[in-house]
Amino acid sequence: MNDTATMAGLDPTTLGDLLRVVGSPGFDRLTEQLRRTGGCSQPIHLTGATKTIDRTTGTLLHHYSTATEPGGRLRIACGNRRASRCPACAWTYAGDTYHLIRAGLTGDPDKGTPTTIRDHPRVFATLTAPSFGPVHNRPGNRPCRCGVRHSEDAPELGTPLDPDTYDYAGAVLWNNHASDLWRYFTIYLRREIAKRAGLTQKAAREQSKVSFGKVAEYQKRGAVHFHAVIRFDGPDGPDTPPPAWATLDLLDDAIHAAAARVEVVVPANPEAGITDGWTLRWGTQLDVQPISAFGDGEDLTEQAVASYVAKYATKAAETTGTVDHRVGNKEALVLLDVPDHPRRLIEACLDLHHAYPERKLRDWAHMLGFRGHFSTKSRAYSTTLGALRQVIQHNRETAREHRAELQDQLALEGAAS
Repeated sequence: MNDTATMAGLDPTTLGDLLRVVGSPGFDRLTEQLRRTGGCSQPIHLTGATKTIDRTTGTLLHHYSTATEPGGRLRIACGNRRASRCPACAWTYAGDTYHLIRAGLTGDPDKGTPTTIRDHPRVFATLTAPSFGPVHNRPGNRPCRCGVRHSEDAPELGTPLDPDTYDYAGAVLWNNHASDLWRYFTIYLRREIAKRAGLTQKAAREQSKVSFGKVAEYQKRGAVHFHAVIRFDGPDGPDTPPPAWATLDLLDDAIHAAAARVEVVVPANPEAGITDGWTLRWGTQLDVQPISAFGDGEDLTEQAVASYVAKYATKAAETTGTVDHRVGNKEALVLLDVPDHPRRLIEACLDLHHAYPERKLRDWAHMLGFRGHFSTKSRAYSTTLGALRQVIQHNRETAREHRAELQDQLALEGAAS
């Protein structure tokens, strides 16, 4: 046993446990369960039973109990989208997000979007947070304001030049209200489109529809910004062409105008020691680029956009140096060895919680205040993740059936020969 364990790179106890599991009667079923989780690093263990009963006759149609499973448990994938928590499930989520975004760009009849949407005007827009104080950065070929030309992986990138004057409270409140800023942006965008088309808002809705798919990303400084695919459709969505007035130029102009109008006011709370409020707005670094259908020598192609969105769908605030789980108090930050800048942002969330309890800043302190969904889309943009996964599951089951039929056929031919 010791020689075998040494050759396998395992200690004797671990190897003994492994051989015991492999030799157990339920090993094949356990292998099937693990295969179905897709390599999930922290599968959910379910226990219990289900019954399917005909309501009319009361007949028991089906009964299932986990008592018959290996160890009395059914294992399913955790489904966590964070790569820091479960790489396997995050990889699946990224792939699903890629196909969801791409279906809204190239079209896919199997996923509910026609290929004609490639002819619809669509852009890739990036909306950022404003400045809360100067930070270390890489401004082109010039040195940073600190006088140093930082490398791409310099740890000080995104951290304040002067932490004592940085608006940490404003930064986390901006993150906390980012979803509200986006909601108001979509409202103003439709109004600005109607204004530029010379129509009432009702008439504009009757002639066109605006669809979008977006993802949130954390900048080095810990501020959330949004990448969004925004597309013009006809009145019935992607199945109908947009009107002649719905051009790329009009959409570009309306996006800039709508972003400039958005404001969210966080009031002062003198009783909690907050004497001045905040007026939150989008940053000035608004980028809007048209998306090319087939490349045409341009960098921003459909595949590039879908890949970019999928890349950030599995990342969260932990990319800034914070943690991927809730933090109960400031003392825990020391034990967790959180770097200075994200630590101050988390502390700002904890300090502001009593002033704005309805914003749940303490609960989302580990996310630097952000409490929204990382990947969202409008209803008409493309398919849903649920429908997409059903198609994938159906294709997998069909492939297994074909493989089993082929194996049976080869076995029969072998027996006949």
